[in-house]
Parts: sequence; structure tokens; C-alpha cells
Amino acid sequence: MKILVVGSGGREHAMVWKLAQSRRQPVLYCAPGNAGIASLATCIPIKSDDVAGLKDFAIQEKIDVTVIGPEAPLALGIVDEFRTARLRVFGPTRNAARLEASKSFAKEVMAQAKILTAHSKSFEKIDDALAYVERQKLPVVIKADGLAQGKGVIIASTQDQAKQAIVDSMEKAVFGQAGKQVLIEQFLDGEELTIMAFTDGKTVVPMPPAQDHKRVGDGDTGLNTGGMGAYCPAPLGTTEIQDRVRREVLQPMVDAMARLGSPFQGVLYAGLMVMHGAPYVLEFNARMGDPETQVVLPLLKTDLVDVLEAVSEHRLDQLSVEWHPDATVCVVMASGGYPGAYQQGIPLSGLPPATTLSDSSMVFHAGTARRGHEIVTAGGRVLSVLGRGRTLLEAQGEAYRVVKTISFEGCHFRTDIAHQALKA
Repeated sequence: MKILVVGSGGREHAMVWKLAQSRRQPVLYCAPGNAGIASLATCIPIKSDDVAGLKDFAIQEKIDVTVIGPEAPLALGIVDEFRTARLRVFGPTRNAARLEASKSFAKEVMAQAKILTAHSKSFEKIDDALAYVERQKLPVVIKADGLAQGKGVIIASTQDQAKQAIVDSMEKAVFGQAGKQVLIEQFLDGEELTIMAFTDGKTVVPMPPAQDHKRVGDGDTGLNTGGMGAYCPAPLGTTEIQDRVRREVLQPMVDAMARLGSPFQGVLYAGLMVMHGAPYVLEFNARMGDPETQVVLPLLKTDLVDVLEAVSEHRLDQLSVEWHPDATVCVVMASGGYPGAYQQGIPLSGLPPATTLSDSSMVFHAGTARRGHEIVTAGGRVLSVLGRGRTLLEAQGEAYRVVKTISFEGCHFRTDIAHQALKA
């Protein structure tokens, strides 16, 4: 069996690592991959948004199933292209992926499905947005409508900040085309939670609850990033909350997309704010999260290949998906300057070989490349260091133990991943 994973980050390394454990012993490829993935799969120099190139490769190599990691190729319609070529692919179609590619569209569907979410309004004209925000209660949230790599959300505590965020997005195009349309949204004051689910377009199988740390600095300070770490399971995701999210968020959204003629297959990601005990949706993603994947997939007991096949063949209801009872903590080691400008090509030292890692730790490469005999930085988020244990405290200790052995110039990371859960 041949499997192609599309992407080059820590999420894709975690996917490849999990697939490599399958009893089916698949032959693995990754496009374009990274220096860590190269130890488990053949890396193919095709960019993740090169839909035609990826399709040609899958046809030529007779790939049995392709797994799409990042959001960009989904928004470009890679699943539609592969299906037209009669290639099996894991992920939602272009129309279904609009749940992530357009926040305005997601809000419309949530309203139809009666899913709890913050009140918001969408704007395509800057003057209308600036006039509207003057009348809003502070703080207020300004969101780029399209894909902005997790950085298109600004929480403004003053009118000046709110207006500047609108100008930056709509006029200065700091988020490119993604920010030409903005959502101005009510601020929800609660605690964030992520619950992802496998779905075949009808059946929904939720994964254990995780919590991401989006702010760059300790104590949830500084700029938003693509994620500086995560942990699982998040105690905030009680059995009651998980049940409500399945009944009131995930299943209604899957049912709504089916009614719209765009059934959602793959992984549906619900980014939630738990407020007064109720789960409000902040956003939907159309794929697995990063770094949530790095803490959730290690807990999957069922063979991931079996899950991929059940989803793609619309028989998820026939598969019993089981999870390990352990806890996991992931710490992201980032380049100096991230989430702003940063240098690349900086050598890493102290990186443990994959063969020396135990069941209690793993280093997933996110932004790395090989240069001769060296592994060097090649992105903002460089490594996702995973710790695993019977408790969150054990897992946290293991993650930071490994972090302390690795270094590169300018490296920074948060020292408080999972602090909220442990403090509680």
C-alpha cells in the first residue's frame, strides 16, 4: 500500500510517524516533507499547493490514498481534482473546505444550523467597517475572512487598535487577499478548547479535547501565532462538554454541509470558546490542527490507515475508534523574531536521533531542512517537542526535558504550556 502525505510541517511529521506504525506497513511519501519526515518517508520536491504536480505524481506512482495536511491545497480544490482522476484522497472538497477558507461562509452555515457562535458582521468596504466598529463594545475582534496561517485575528481593546487592524487588513493588505474582506466580531471571554473529529460526511467520531497556545509569550501574552504548543486531553473538555460539542456543533455542521450538497469528509476542527459552561464556535478548520495533531495522534490506538479508509469509503460507523488514556504535551521551538521576520538556515544542535527517542518523547520537525550533514532551520516554527505520560504533569516534564537538550541561535519557546490545566 502506498500513501502520500501532503505538507511539510509538524502536523505532517506526526501524520507520517503515525502511519509508519500501521500494521499494514505502507510505503510512505511526503510532498514536500522536511528533514525529520525524511527518516520515515520518501520526500518528494513538490510544493503542497502544486495541485497538478501532486496529481501527476499520485497517478504515476499509483498512490492508494493521499492525505492532505495544510489548508491551502484544500481551498484550491485538490480533493476535487484527485477525485476527478479517480484517486482516493482524505480531505474535504473545495466547497466543503470553505468552512475554513471563508469565515463569512462559516458564519452563514452556523446560523442555519443554529450553532452557538459570537455575533459578527462581514465587510467588503473599509469605510463601512470603520463606521461599524465605532459603535461596538470593546474589546472587539477583527478577523481576516480568508486563510491567514493563524495570524489573521486581532483582539482590539481600543478604538484606535480596532481601526488600525481594519486598515492593515483591508487597505495595507498585511494578510494579502485573505484580509480584503473582514469580520468584526463580538469578543467572547472564556477559555479556548479544540475538538477535532473524523467524519465521512455523515458519521462523526470526535477526538480527545486539546488546548492550543496561540500567543507567542508566557502567560498568553504577545502576538498571535500559528500555535506555540498544545496539550491533550484538556480537562476543560469534560465528558459533558464533549457530548455537547458532538451534538450541538460537530454533527449539526456535518448535517448542514450535507444538506448544502457539499458533504464534509476528512477532519472537521472546531475551535471553541467555553463560556459559562457552553461551547461557542470561534472557527472551523477543514483539516487537522497544528500543533493539536502532534498531541492528539499519539493517543490514537486504532490503526490510522483503517480510519483513513473508513472515512474515504463512507463506513466510519462500522469502525470502533479507540484512544490511549495517556496525556501529551507539545512545546514549539521557534525561530528568533517569529511570528514576525526571522532568519533561516541556522544549524540545530543537540537534536536527538529518532532512534534514541522513547515512548515518552518525540521530536516532530516543523520548519527544518538538511544542508550537507547539518539540519538547519527552514521556518518560523522549527520543532514540535512532544512529551507523553500518565498525567499532564508527567508529559509536561518530559517535553521540557527534551527541549533543554536542543538549541539553535535565536530559539525561543513558551515555558508554560499546559499551565492552565495544571493550575486548575
